[in-house]
Amino acid sequence: MVPTVGRPCLTGLLSDLARQRIQPDAVYVVDDRARADAPLDVDTAGLDVVVLRGGGRGPAAARNKGWRAASTEWIAFLDDDVRLPDDWSVVLVQDLRQHDEVAAVQGRIVVPLAADRKPTDWERSTAGLEGAKWATADMAYRRSALEQAGGFDERFPRAYREDAELALRVRRGGGRLVVGERQVLHPVRQENFWVSVRVQKGNADDALLRAVYGKHWRELAECPPGRFKWHLATVSAAGLALGGALLGRRRTALAGLAGWLGLTADFAWRRIAPGPRTSDELQRMTATSAVLPFVAVWHRVRGTWRHRGSTEWPGPIRAVLFDRDGTLVHDVPYNGDPAKVMPVAGAEEAVARLREAGLRIGVVTNQSGIGRGLISAADADAVNRRVDELLGPFDTWQLCPHVEADGCDCRKPAAGLVLAAAERLGVRPEQVVVVGDIGSDVAAARAAGARSVLVPNGKTRPEEIVQAGVVAPDLGTAVDLVLEHC
Repeated sequence: MVPTVGRPCLTGLLSDLARQRIQPDAVYVVDDRARADAPLDVDTAGLDVVVLRGGGRGPAAARNKGWRAASTEWIAFLDDDVRLPDDWSVVLVQDLRQHDEVAAVQGRIVVPLAADRKPTDWERSTAGLEGAKWATADMAYRRSALEQAGGFDERFPRAYREDAELALRVRRGGGRLVVGERQVLHPVRQENFWVSVRVQKGNADDALLRAVYGKHWRELAECPPGRFKWHLATVSAAGLALGGALLGRRRTALAGLAGWLGLTADFAWRRIAPGPRTSDELQRMTATSAVLPFVAVWHRVRGTWRHRGSTEWPGPIRAVLFDRDGTLVHDVPYNGDPAKVMPVAGAEEAVARLREAGLRIGVVTNQSGIGRGLISAADADAVNRRVDELLGPFDTWQLCPHVEADGCDCRKPAAGLVLAAAERLGVRPEQVVVVGDIGSDVAAARAAGARSVLVPNGKTRPEEIVQAGVVAPDLGTAVDLVLEHC
């Protein structure tokens, strides 16, 4: 399984796979370009290549799309910029002869560097892959382990940390990860002057890991210590210098300036000393060392805000629960007459698309007309059967007959209906999406730990739309959002 954005190096990898003595059942290439104006060049003789569209959602989502399309016991993940020796597949097969408790086997990554000079800062950074734990540059997972973990966390938009985070969850679930004997080459790709600054976007991903796993996330994920604390100290010193200057406090400003200069010089030298010390490298290290701490802190702050309150990745969506009145069918207050059931525009197509995608589908509905004595339980059942005839069949119906004063656990916004439906469908609540038209539908999803999409109508209050989180203008768009995360 190979995610790609169409880089020329993909052709080299596919050629290497075509030369292997043992051919894979299929090679899934996920084209993750946001706009695929031209088809990928995957014309490699003798190789069964299946191209899937990723939509530009990042390598984590692309890998999920790839492995879910496959059916083999083992899924081998490769980056599109690695090269394979001719015996790679033979050794891979040997590596996969593992006991059942082994969930994944990593390949050994070799980064070829120039022998006649010291490596540059970027080359040393790439060479760090040789010691990286569980990198998907070459990583084979059992399909069952991926299913149990829910796959890669798609909140990671870059090829950074998503593999370490998946490995963490697999190990916490009882799976063993081991290093095999096969090898891949990972050449150092050519990059521009500011590459070390650009990759600081990864600090936002570090913020997600800290939000989910706490301050000791590096130890849990087996990631080496970083320099963020020093970057923060550098930025703080610069802030002290600026603040002192603006307030006319000369000694404070000078102390801050000295701190910033000292920390920046130390950082630059730590990057220059092990390198080739050419004119180009000296210029690059001097310029980027002055800018990098500020960019790193900015991305960490941005990520901390964005991922505040984040919890562990729930995995793919496996079930969708619809509210009935106002969402699937037009709202007729306390309706007990099947003849008055009229689906809203697009409801039949929306439900059919979810069914075709293999998702479980149910309905969760408050029917307080029963508790008020306005309709009977038999009347409500007759209306539900008519909805089933027009839009179903649905996999589960969960109905609350109570009025608010009853204080039951099932009436939305309580979690009872959603939890009961999830149990009936055999899925975890966090793998459920509730689609409704009012705030109580969203609140019931939150109370149960499920996800939600609000589809407003004339009865939806403005504050409910603001508080909903995910809002779609119609059922078709709501289904689009759901299918993006399956």
